[in-house]
Amino acid sequence: MITLENDYIKVSLAAKGAELQGLFSKETGIEYLWDANPKFWAKHSPVLFPIVGSLKNDSFNYKGKNYALPRHGFARDHVFNFDKISGTEAVFTLTQSDDTLKLYPFYFELRLKYQLIDRKLNLTYEVVNTGTEEMYFSIGAHPAFAVPNTPNTKYEDYYLAFNADEKLTYWKLEDGLVADDTANIELGGHKLNLTHDLFYNDALVFKTIQSNCISLLNTKNDYGLHFHFEDFPFFGIWAATNAPFVCLEPWCGVADGVNHDQDLEHKEGIIKIAAGENWERYLEVECF
Repeated sequence: MITLENDYIKVSLAAKGAELQGLFSKETGIEYLWDANPKFWAKHSPVLFPIVGSLKNDSFNYKGKNYALPRHGFARDHVFNFDKISGTEAVFTLTQSDDTLKLYPFYFELRLKYQLIDRKLNLTYEVVNTGTEEMYFSIGAHPAFAVPNTPNTKYEDYYLAFNADEKLTYWKLEDGLVADDTANIELGGHKLNLTHDLFYNDALVFKTIQSNCISLLNTKNDYGLHFHFEDFPFFGIWAATNAPFVCLEPWCGVADGVNHDQDLEHKEGIIKIAAGENWERYLEVECF
């Protein structure tokens, strides 16, 4: 386990999956991240790469060949190399291997940089195409935040505040694939009240979200967090059935549609970068 800390926050990171496993505020005494209780879901904050969500038939076609690839890809299950730059910064790196090339025929370098800046945790994703041909990929975040996270509060006391959206349209899922059916959620005062039944039919998948900051707040006290993200065109909100957490998931990519032809080059939200090209996104969590 790798630990980063400053005067305000302390984070724990694992080499396996380059996964954030703890986000503790020294000021509030609150652990904001879900504890990965296997009774509900044994993950904290997996990295989704080189796909987000499920593939139709758990496979894709590329240049006439079929490849089997599990839900959310393989990065979360691989051990990353890492370099602790300082007490407040660490960089994790994953590259292709014989095992990954059987699942995904591209040469790459995936870097995750974690950096503490005052009360904020900044995470930068960088993908480098180290091959000689175009590379296709998706990537996403999947952090689970504890709900409730303070004593004398319950799940229904918490809500998500959106900095831009007044209404959300979400795409329904069928066996993990994106259906054609949509539904709307009206946000009174830009707020989505958390209830367990929101997630009884799997995740809420958004393709048209306008906000770039979502705050996790509650009606009983002034503690919470701001979750800031830039240029992620898709977003998921999810929790396991009746679980005491909520996942806020900015994605560059999305699960296959029910009618997808399984061609990787036709996949919705797929990112294409040329040989030698770098691609980068970042997100930020501020605890208070």
